[in-house]
Amino acid sequence: MRYALVSVLALAADLGSLLFFTEIMHVHYLISATLAFCLGIAVNYACSRTWVFQPSKHSRQWIEFAIFLLVGVTGLGLNNLIIWLLTAFGHLFYFYSKLVATGVVFFWNFFLRKYLIYSS
Repeated sequence: MRYALVSVLALAADLGSLLFFTEIMHVHYLISATLAFCLGIAVNYACSRTWVFQPSKHSRQWIEFAIFLLVGVTGLGLNNLIIWLLTAFGHLFYFYSKLVATGVVFFWNFFLRKYLIYSS
């Protein structure tokens, strides 16, 4: 349940900045999606580490962060691939494509982080 709440906070940062970069700053939607995803992952990491999961099974914080970042980068790739496919070929508005990608990447990130970083 805590992960869901943290995810909502991270999602708000992600979607809000996606709209800001794309609609106000006129940045291409895939570049905006990348920037927004990075902001969302920073919020997610800070909150997950302090409030969601038990202490890491890794003794060094940089190892934990490296794995967290690796999972995030693969999630970013999956995120952008889904957005691009649904927008370019499915003719969905980029924001709706992002919502679909968010659902997929949410589960991807949760399970990988849980089992690679925080499970003993």
